[in-house]
Amino acid sequence: MKGSCLCGDIQFEVKGIKPSLYQCHCSVCRKSTGSSSNTAAIVNETAFNWIKKASDIREFSLDSGYRVDFCGRCGSPVPNKLRGRKLVWVPAGLLEENGLKITQHIFVGSKAHWDIIGGSATYHKEMPSLEEFVELLDS
Repeated sequence: MKGSCLCGDIQFEVKGIKPSLYQCHCSVCRKSTGSSSNTAAIVNETAFNWIKKASDIREFSLDSGYRVDFCGRCGSPVPNKLRGRKLVWVPAGLLEENGLKITQHIFVGSKAHWDIIGGSATYHKEMPSLEEFVELLDS
């Protein structure tokens, strides 16, 4: 499946899998998206490939380890490699694929009071360990 930023200067593909999605409801994700949550996938770097990087990719990070990379032209968040791991974080809104499913909700213990979570995905009050979380997304 392919994905791109808003202006199309950054394009990528996820090969051989149809990833499960998660939504993070923490305050950092709310502020970085301006919405109730951040929806994304985590994929093995062997399944990820850049197709086009015509604009500079810029990075913003916090001391906590939170990081977002974004297109230098349109500002869309773009995929980035997770801290020293062989995993890539992929913003779900960039994917051009139907049939993806949210299977996990994280940090629901700190969700906004106005955020109503629906569906049948599993809820986690906080964040499971990254290893456990990736395993949950793969199952």
